[in-house]
Amino acid sequence: MNKLITLILKGLAAVVPIGLTVYFLYWLFSTAEELARPLVLLVWPEQDYFVGLGVLTSLLVLAVVGLVVNFYGIRYLMKLSQRLFEKIPLVKSIYGALQDMMTVFNLSKKTGKQSVVTLDIQGMQLIGFVTGEKMGQRLFGDQDLVGVYLPLSYQIGGMTVYVSREKLTPLNISMEEAMRIAVTGGVQSKN
Repeated sequence: MNKLITLILKGLAAVVPIGLTVYFLYWLFSTAEELARPLVLLVWPEQDYFVGLGVLTSLLVLAVVGLVVNFYGIRYLMKLSQRLFEKIPLVKSIYGALQDMMTVFNLSKKTGKQSVVTLDIQGMQLIGFVTGEKMGQRLFGDQDLVGVYLPLSYQIGGMTVYVSREKLTPLNISMEEAMRIAVTGGVQSKN
């Protein structure tokens, strides 16, 4: 009986990550298709529509938006809308958090610097992401403090601390790998 339970648990451990990943991708693409289909049908004949056209159209629109936001006039309009969002009480909290999260994930690509670090606190090594070098200078002046985001395991959240630069040790791993280690509590499927 114990061997049967062990085999079932091993089977679950093998199937659940793959199954949930496939289901999430299916949900993501089917939701995108469902949302984009009515918009595509406004300009595309229904008899020529095929499954996947909504997702392809969405990706194309995102690429065009990515190109268009580089134009001066559009950047000006984006700044105006940003200022507007930052003045509305509830909206500014949501917008600011989402914007900051996108900045954190694009940080290593923008700066070209190593932003994954460990923070030494009483002999413990905490994995973090350097997020606020300029903000540390602005807030604390000559103290040379750096903003480090410390994610919490198994939940969306974390804390930002400002620490002395000498307490930080750069890690030679990608942002994705560091986030996976931090979020899963160090339990990884890869060695």
